[in-house]
Amino acid sequence: MRPFREIFWVAGLWLTVASLTGSEPLVVETFNARRGIVVAGHPQAAAAGLAVLKAGGNAINAGVATALAIGVAEPYGSGLGGKLVLLYYEAASGRTFAVDALDACGSAMEVERYRQLPEEIRSYGYGSVCVPGFAAGLWLAHEKWGRLKWSECLAPAIDLAREGFLVLPKSRDFFAEQLDKLQRGDLEIARLYLPAGELPAVGSTLKNEDLAKSMELLAAHGRDGFYRGPVAEAILRASAAGGGLIARRDLESYRAVIVEPVGIDFRGFRLLAAPPPTTGAAIFMPTMKALEEESFAGGPLRTAANLDRIGRIWRVVASRVSRGIGDVEGARIFFEKLVGPDSINAIRDEATGRARALSATSITEPPAVLGEEPMFYEDLAAATTHWLVADAAGNIVCATQSQSLHFGAGVVVPGTGIVMNNSMGNFAFNDRSSPNFVAPGKRSRSTIAPTIVFRSGKPVFAIGLPGAARIPTAMLQVLLDRLTLNRPLADAIGDTRFHFARATSESAPDSFAAEKSLPETVAAAMSLLGWRVDLPEVAGQGRYFGGVNAIEFNPDGSMTGLADPRRTNAVEGF
Repeated sequence: MRPFREIFWVAGLWLTVASLTGSEPLVVETFNARRGIVVAGHPQAAAAGLAVLKAGGNAINAGVATALAIGVAEPYGSGLGGKLVLLYYEAASGRTFAVDALDACGSAMEVERYRQLPEEIRSYGYGSVCVPGFAAGLWLAHEKWGRLKWSECLAPAIDLAREGFLVLPKSRDFFAEQLDKLQRGDLEIARLYLPAGELPAVGSTLKNEDLAKSMELLAAHGRDGFYRGPVAEAILRASAAGGGLIARRDLESYRAVIVEPVGIDFRGFRLLAAPPPTTGAAIFMPTMKALEEESFAGGPLRTAANLDRIGRIWRVVASRVSRGIGDVEGARIFFEKLVGPDSINAIRDEATGRARALSATSITEPPAVLGEEPMFYEDLAAATTHWLVADAAGNIVCATQSQSLHFGAGVVVPGTGIVMNNSMGNFAFNDRSSPNFVAPGKRSRSTIAPTIVFRSGKPVFAIGLPGAARIPTAMLQVLLDRLTLNRPLADAIGDTRFHFARATSESAPDSFAAEKSLPETVAAAMSLLGWRVDLPEVAGQGRYFGGVNAIEFNPDGSMTGLADPRRTNAVEGF
């Protein structure tokens, strides 16, 4: 593990990088290794995973340690009270599996009554909490593929919770953004994360003894340490007192599931990613297929003409995904049809036809009305993290975990130290035709998109990021840069980030957002092409645009971890 003085030096570098407004790509932290590598959203989480690798654990064992440790060190982003989707590449068989551990709506939810509640109640407090899937997902992955004892994998995270995690500058920024939620009234969350009633100081450590004890129960009893016993009883008491929707049978019967990832072929590469009800890959994969024959004039990708072309295809694809992907029967078949040749040709035709109309009239057509629900969750505070592990045998874990908004529902279950998700807010409530319409037991969809890229059956790189609706557009631009324009992966990750969003009213133009490093001439040209241009943050700030983490697999057998400076990401290896 790196000494804290080096961590502070890296934190200072992040602050320097975050102030850049030029057009050069951000400097992405990289580290080369041969025996094992971990990339995670906090240096101490990466160190936890590395410790398990060095102790003889495989990628799954180290992944369990990393996942739990990042839940300690990024309490606003993920943890035992949230969800997880994990890809696992098993080197021995050459197969890739997906673990779906998304949060599920409680059985006590009465649809008509719940729909009438104010949006506030559906996004804050115990009434917004779904059955967490995170612990079940880790346990399932460990039981299927782990090598070390389960308890050995949890030990680093337990120690980190007990000893305290280091508050980095960007950690404190996320605390500050959620100060109102932390002060709102839940005594437990305020006690843990507002020491002496104030925001934690940069460089201080925050301990969570209750969380350490909860993880000790998980270490001793496996999944039953969370879904039965003292932790479950505490969740049920708090949920009942707070008007929640979770019943005992929901906790006891919750199961993570192993499913097949979705995939496409693209320019000689094979991409595998998280399947429905996640929507990230369902957006970027068809968009990539529709752009497969594009040369982008040899690059760079971020010219107005290229961005406009990408955006017009993106919005055609996104509208289709909104109508067909969710936790419903037939969603996977819908995806397979969406990436089929006939569908891709239709997407190209629709996007091109709209582009011609705009070019001829120089005005913006109003977007099609897609019902009463927004296509995808756009909240700036959507809280997620992405981590990756690879071991000496060639096994790979690529995982994204979340508790929906930052600090989830804004509540910590008394006596457990666990921040609970607010994933009920991710459902559709007005459009009954939506595949994401709320129902008991249903898993709300998510834009998370862990992805592994192969060539000739061998892994080339694994990749993912946090960022809510900005996840699929970030994946799209990095993958296009790397696989179409053959840019180094570090440059593709570090370059100016951009995003497309549908208009919120029929009379408004669709939105194009980018970091302020986007050249002014490109921003002006995008406006002339009919987009409402927004530059919400300086390059590298990481509040709006999430940090892409990746592991690249080199021809000489070594591995390169890449940690995006937009967040508190770090890479460790040996």
